[in-house]
Amino acid sequence: MEVLENDSLKSLTTYFLPQTDEFPNSDMAPENFTSVTEFVLMGVSGCPELQIPLFLVFLVLYVLTLAGNLGIITLTSVDSRLQTPMYFFLRHLAITNLGNSTVIAPKMLINFLVKKKTISFYECATQLGGFLFFIVSEVMMLAVMAYDRYVAICNPLLYMVVVSRRLCLLLVSLTYLYGFSTAIVVSPCVFSVSYCSSNIINHFYCDIAPLLALSCSDTYLPEAIVFISAATNLVFSMITVLVSYFNIVLSILRMHSSEGRKKAFSTCASHMMAVTVFYGTMLFMYLQPQTNHSLDTDKMASVFYTLVIPMLNPLIYSLRNNDVKVALKKFMENPC
Repeated sequence: MEVLENDSLKSLTTYFLPQTDEFPNSDMAPENFTSVTEFVLMGVSGCPELQIPLFLVFLVLYVLTLAGNLGIITLTSVDSRLQTPMYFFLRHLAITNLGNSTVIAPKMLINFLVKKKTISFYECATQLGGFLFFIVSEVMMLAVMAYDRYVAICNPLLYMVVVSRRLCLLLVSLTYLYGFSTAIVVSPCVFSVSYCSSNIINHFYCDIAPLLALSCSDTYLPEAIVFISAATNLVFSMITVLVSYFNIVLSILRMHSSEGRKKAFSTCASHMMAVTVFYGTMLFMYLQPQTNHSLDTDKMASVFYTLVIPMLNPLIYSLRNNDVKVALKKFMENPC
């Protein structure tokens, strides 16, 4: 794979564009080129004895992810006390979490049980596009939720005026539109390069890094597009979150009442925890030294993106939120 010349690109694109000699692509002779119509997913582990235990572990994670996020979506839709902007955004965060897991987990679970772990070319492209759509939408949704908490704490008297129903719909629509536009630009670009001879993807789903490692053509353009997209998403969302919480902290410190400070902090504590877990995982990937980077590390981080974080978010928001706990108790007592 051709490496981008600018050293500053290397550190940020390490996750997306790792260097690997596992599948050499630049020295293939033209006469050996064979068009790839399907790929083979290596999975989380190649050890046969670990397939069933790993299947059970990830099945439990996926079931908990389904139950938790469907619960959040249901409660925020039917309970009258949860019809505020904060819970409207939380519902759509749950939708992105649920979608992100569902794009990856079913195929991953099936591959634990079968010997032929293949995925067609177009199914692979669809999976990557779906993953990009939901993960980018989640990144933007966390930024939108940070802005919502900023207005709620720093301008509480104008909160319902500023964060109106119309603005909520607009922000969510733009979030999904941006995620969709990223998916339809990046995914076709990744699959526009030539794939030949080796079709073994060193991952449990179709991700950008292992796919580009298999290419036997020039990958400069997809690398550049991936870098620009990743940098834009990460920088914009993190700046929004940091600026919002910087102002939130200042606003809380200016409060004279300890009870007021406690109440203000409690309204954004759950979101702070969700943001910390999500961006902590991303920064772990971006800031690690390039010499220590490997596709196996990518797998570990991807497990967090696709299953662990989507499972944790409903727990974070329900266990630390009295409104959600009351709504859940009421729903359990009278589901109709």
